Amino acid sequence: MGPPDPEEVTAAAGPAVADIPPETRPGAVHLTVADLDRSIGYYESAVGLRVHDRGGGRAALGTGGEDLLVLFEEPGARPARGLSGLYHFALLVPERIDLAGWLAHAARERVPLVGLSDHFVSEAIYLSDPDEHGIEIYWDRPRDIWEGSVAARMTTLPLDTRSLLGELGDPATEPFEGLAGGTVMGHVHLRVAGIPSTIAFYRDVLGLGLMASFGEQAAFLSAGGYHHHIGANTWESAGAPQAPPGSATLKQATLVLPDDAARDRIASAVARAGQEPEPLDGGVLVRDPSGNPIVLQVAATGP
Repeated sequence: MGPPDPEEVTAAAGPAVADIPPETRPGAVHLTVADLDRSIGYYESAVGLRVHDRGGGRAALGTGGEDLLVLFEEPGARPARGLSGLYHFALLVPERIDLAGWLAHAARERVPLVGLSDHFVSEAIYLSDPDEHGIEIYWDRPRDIWEGSVAARMTTLPLDTRSLLGELGDPATEPFEGLAGGTVMGHVHLRVAGIPSTIAFYRDVLGLGLMASFGEQAAFLSAGGYHHHIGANTWESAGAPQAPPGSATLKQATLVLPDDAARDRIASAVARAGQEPEPLDGGVLVRDPSGNPIVLQVAATGP
C-alpha cells in the first residue's frame, strides 16, 4: 500500500528568512530499487519519463534535459515502511495543461493513484512506484498569488479534476508522449525522526527558510521564497532510524547551488555543526539528523 496524501496539514507561520542562495533548487533523486527492468518499465509507461543513460545496474531518467531520477538496482530490496527516508519526490510540470494531460493518461491507462489534492499553491497528483517510493506530479499556481503567504494559504483540498481536465479538448483521446519537456524536480519530501532537529539542520545550518510548519509533525522549507523545496514529516517515522541494508530506499537527494563558493560555505557550516561532509562525485554529501543523505552540488555550466 502506498503512502497517504502527503500534505494534509494546517500550516503555522515560520520565519521565512534564508541564508542559502535564492537560486538553490532540488536536483536528481537517487533511489535503490529491487528490479531495474520493472522500475524502468513503470517510470516510462506510467509516469512518462525516459531513460537518458543505463549501465552497470544503474539508470538515469528524465525528460531529455538534466537527469531527474537515478535508479540503482539492489536485487530483492524490500520497501522501507515506517522508517526515515523518502516520503515522495515531486516532479513539477511547466503548465496546468501538462498536468491535465498526465491525469488523462493516468485515467486511460488505469495508473493507480494515491491522492489528488489542491494545495492552493499547487495542484498535485500522487502515486507510488513498485518499490513504494512516493511520487508527486504537480503544477504551481502563479507565484504572485501565494508568495509571502505560504503558511496562511497552503492547504489540502480535493483536486477539482473536472476543471483540470477542462484544459484539454478531449481527455479520452488527448495524445500523451511523456512528461512535458521542462519538467524539473520541484521538491523532495522526507520522512524524518523528529521535526525540531530537522528544522535546526535545514534552516539553521543549511540556511533554508522555514515557510510553514505543523507543530512537531511536519515542516516545509525553501530557498528564495518558494513554497517548499524540502518537506519533512514524522507521520510514519517518528523516532525511526534509516532503512537497513537490503531496502529500497533513498540513496541521495540533491540540492543544486549556484557556485563552488556557496557549496563550500554551506559545507563549512555543516562541519562547524559537528558533522564531517564527505566528497562525492564532484559534490559534498551531508546527512540530516535522521540520516537522510543530501548531496550539495554545483549547477552545471556551459553546453
